[in-house]
Amino acid sequence: MKILFDAALLDKIINEILLYIQKSQEQVYDIAENTRIEYVRVKDELEDVRKTVLQLIDRVDKLYAREKRARLHLMEVSRDFNRYTEADIKRAYERAQQLQLEVAGLQGQEQLLRYKRDNLEKNLRSLQETQKRAENIMSHLGVVSQYLSKHMENLSTRIGEIMLIQQLGINIIRAQEEERKRVAREIHDGPAQLLANIVMRAEYILKLMEVEPQNVRTELVRLQELVRQSLQDVRKIIFDLRPMVLDDLRLVPALNRYVEDYRNQHKQNIEFVFFGKQARLNPATEVALFRVVQEALSNVRKHAKAKNILVKMEQLNDKVTILIKDDGIGFNPENLEHHSQRECYGLINMRERVQILKGEYKIMSAPGKGTMITLTIPV
Repeated sequence: MKILFDAALLDKIINEILLYIQKSQEQVYDIAENTRIEYVRVKDELEDVRKTVLQLIDRVDKLYAREKRARLHLMEVSRDFNRYTEADIKRAYERAQQLQLEVAGLQGQEQLLRYKRDNLEKNLRSLQETQKRAENIMSHLGVVSQYLSKHMENLSTRIGEIMLIQQLGINIIRAQEEERKRVAREIHDGPAQLLANIVMRAEYILKLMEVEPQNVRTELVRLQELVRQSLQDVRKIIFDLRPMVLDDLRLVPALNRYVEDYRNQHKQNIEFVFFGKQARLNPATEVALFRVVQEALSNVRKHAKAKNILVKMEQLNDKVTILIKDDGIGFNPENLEHHSQRECYGLINMRERVQILKGEYKIMSAPGKGTMITLTIPV
C-alpha cells in the first residue's frame, strides 16, 4: 500500500520555510545595516585619529627642536662659568629636562594614536568584509525565496530539492554563527586585552607625571615595549585567521615549519615528531588541526612556564592523533568549570574544533606535573 503525499502539509512546510528565510533575510539585513552604520562611525573616527596623529607629529617635531636647542644652551651655560651664574645653569637644566619630558610624553601619545589608527584600519576592513558577506547571504537567501515561491506547483516532484535548499539555509546561518563565535573569542583574547593593558599603563603614566616625573621615561619605555608586543600579537592574530601555509604545504610540513618558527621566536626547547604515512586531508580538517596546535602552544607559552614541549602526530588510514605535552606547572582540569569564561576561551576553542570534526579531545594535567593534550580525528 502506497502512502499518499499530504499536499496541504507540504504546503504548510514550504510556507514555514519561506517565512523562516524571510526572517533570516531581515536578520541579515539588520546585520548589514548595523555594520554599515558602524563602518561610517569607525571611518569618521579613523579620519579624526589620522588628523590628530599628523598634528601630534608636527608638535613633536617642533618640541623636539626646542628641546635640542635647550640642551645646546645647557651645554653652553655649563661650560662658561664666568659668564653664567649657578642660577642660570639651574634654570637651563630645568628647562631642558622639562622639554625632554614633554617630548617623551608626546612621543608616547603618538605611539598610542598610531596603534589606535592601525587597529581602526583593521576594523574598517573587517567591517567592510562583513558587510559584503551579509549582502551576499541576503542575495542567496533572496534567490532561494524566489525559487520556492515560483515553484510551489508540482511539489511532490520537487520535495528533494526543497529539502536541500532548506538545509542550505540552515547551514549558512549555522556557519555564520560559528564564525562570529570564533572571531569574538580571538579578538577577546588578543586585541581587547592588549588595548585594556595599554590604557591602564597610559593612565598610570599620566598619574606618575604628577608625582614622580623622573620615572616617566622608564614607564614610557615599558609602554613602548608593550605596544610593540601588542602589535606583534595583532599581526599573529591576522596570520592565524588564515594559515596560508597550508595552501602550499601539507599539514605535516606546515606543523614542522610552525614548530621551528616557534622555537626560534620564543627560544623554547620544542620538538615535533611524526609517525605514519603523510597523506593530504580534507582542507577543513587540516585547518582545524593546525589551529588546535597553535592554540595549545600559545597556552603553553602564556601559562605553562615549561622548559620542554613535545608535539607528536600519528596519521593512520582511518584517524589522525595529535599529542601536545609540556613539563610546565600544570593545573587541575576539574577546576576549569570554576574559572571565568575568559580564562577558558583557548581550551573551549580547541575542544569545539575537535567536536565539529566528530573527534575526541582529552586533557591530562596536575599541578607541578605538566600538561598533556590528546586529540583524535576520524578521517
